[in-house]
Amino acid sequence: MDATLGLPVLTILIAVALLFDFLNGLHDAANSIATIVSTRVLRPQYAVFWAAFFNFIAFAVFGLHVANTIGTGIIEPAVVDATVIFAALVGAIVWNVITWALGIPSSSSHALIGGLVGAGMAKAGISAAVWSGLTKTLLAIVLSPLVGFLLALVLVAIVSWLSVRSTPFAVDRAFRILQFASASLYSLGHGGNDAQKTMGIIAVLLYSQGHLGDTFEIPFWVVLACQSAMALGTLMGGWRIVRTMGLRITKLTPMQGFCAETGGAATLFIATYLGVPVSTTHTITGAIVGVGAARRLSAVRWNVASSIVYAWVITIPASAAVAAATYWIVQVLK
Repeated sequence: MDATLGLPVLTILIAVALLFDFLNGLHDAANSIATIVSTRVLRPQYAVFWAAFFNFIAFAVFGLHVANTIGTGIIEPAVVDATVIFAALVGAIVWNVITWALGIPSSSSHALIGGLVGAGMAKAGISAAVWSGLTKTLLAIVLSPLVGFLLALVLVAIVSWLSVRSTPFAVDRAFRILQFASASLYSLGHGGNDAQKTMGIIAVLLYSQGHLGDTFEIPFWVVLACQSAMALGTLMGGWRIVRTMGLRITKLTPMQGFCAETGGAATLFIATYLGVPVSTTHTITGAIVGVGAARRLSAVRWNVASSIVYAWVITIPASAAVAAATYWIVQVLK
């Protein structure tokens, strides 16, 4: 694309990207606070402040590996232009709003990836995709909930063995305190992995316009803007998805909430370090199912868990279809 995009249009596109980041915080706030709310350790209004703070400071802890993957590892940077970015964001935002309104915890991350792939392929066909990065991301769709599930399952077993001589009251009181730490770690992982996706989108847009020179990098103002938008979205986070994640999948004790959050946080930390854009929704759901299954398989409400899986399966194709349609409509209107 020729680097002739006017400043007002560029500003609007960056604002749309930050809107996606805000909606990501709004939509995914439940992931980091669902367990701490459902175990009644914190009220929802206090829990969102807690999560928002750790969402914001995440950039000081993690590198920008995920942002680089999104910027250069999903579709070819040469394919990217203003229309592709706009269509990708519309695809992701439309799907986010639909699932948020219905209370379905689908993945903002995969909505964005679906949007990028749909818009990129609408412009340049299948050659637009960077198959190595896309394959790694699609593999993470399966692996992140599985790793979260297994880590939570192992943690429940270890903690149960360590607590065998303690009274239920003492265990409950101890894990109510420990849940503050596990929820903080999960919020940190959420801010570290999810906000970087929008950083990658804005940076590749700036790069395509020639504003970053010959080297792809993430400007610091982009980092601050994205972390702030996500923290603000988390502050406005919806109770609907919190209820699904924390109450409807399985009933949790503080000890189980701690295991779910810690297992989920460990998964996110590993993925962020490796530069893999995983879904915080997938990860925490897998971990919550893991702690429920550790008790007994019937403790998990499998009908709720399966309806969430259906939403996962259609997220990428649905957001890709909306993005592709948006790209073609814009081309027709030009």
